[in-house]
Amino acid sequence: MQKVFLIFVITLFVVGCGNDHPEHREAALELEEAVHIPDFDREQAFEYLLAQTEFGPRNPGSDGHQQCLQFLTFELQQFADAVNQQSFRHTGYEGRSYQMTNIIASFNSEATNRILLGAHWDTRPRAEHDPDPEKRDQPILGANDGASGVAVLLELARMFSKNPPPIGVDIILFDGEDYGREGDLDQYLLGAKHFARNKPAGYRPRFGIIIDMVGDKEARFPREANSMQYAPWVVDLIWNTARSLDILHFEDRRGPSIYDDHIPLNESGIPTALIIDAELVGADAADERRRYWHTTMDTPEQCSPESLGAVGDVLTELIYRQPS
Repeated sequence: MQKVFLIFVITLFVVGCGNDHPEHREAALELEEAVHIPDFDREQAFEYLLAQTEFGPRNPGSDGHQQCLQFLTFELQQFADAVNQQSFRHTGYEGRSYQMTNIIASFNSEATNRILLGAHWDTRPRAEHDPDPEKRDQPILGANDGASGVAVLLELARMFSKNPPPIGVDIILFDGEDYGREGDLDQYLLGAKHFARNKPAGYRPRFGIIIDMVGDKEARFPREANSMQYAPWVVDLIWNTARSLDILHFEDRRGPSIYDDHIPLNESGIPTALIIDAELVGADAADERRRYWHTTMDTPEQCSPESLGAVGDVLTELIYRQPS
């Protein structure tokens, strides 16, 4: 079922006559056409989360990584005007070379007014925060840290195919975001860095939004500090939209600074904000259940359709209310 909003106003003039203090009051709102806001299907988004985890860990070089690449590309090809793979090689630790791939899907391709939506689709090759020392060299399943953001974007893509957005939208699934060892920032955000260095000449979306770790059952999203520095008006747009929908997952407070895929995009001139459950980042989450970041416990049981739906609803509202 679609939500339909019709915003209208009758201009009213009230003029007082025959006294020393005439009152002239005008109430006016711009008459707008009906705005059709499609429903974001949170249950289908959760199915997309599960589908990714069925491939197992998707760290570069793994079988799951190659199989998921094929799945994501095929799925987006069903919905988008165009899908391109941006492949590159990266030499990592111990001199090992990895094939990595960003997946770029475009909607309303003819539109010059465009926005960018992104998430990373790779998963971490090591579970260094696992409570079991014997598991700390194992790759993680990444239900939340990897699959959740992609799941929201896949469902948006499916929506766009049935309800074309009023503006151009480019969905980019970045590879190699989570490859690096802790503290080695040069080995993180590999796909986003590659895209920022090699984006098409003249590609200037109005803004970008990165989503990461958005699936936890009790997800909450403060305003990420780097986003507030680089792209404060994009942050305002997102959190004001959430407030208008009364979506309480988005908390109107300043959160910590997170090093994520929005950093190279901002540095390349694309004002980009990050939506992330920042309190999960680190090994000391206040809630014991939520202490699964970079562990083998990052599984679908930690996630819920409701949290995916909260982010999907905000992005849907924001996108379909953009001027064409």
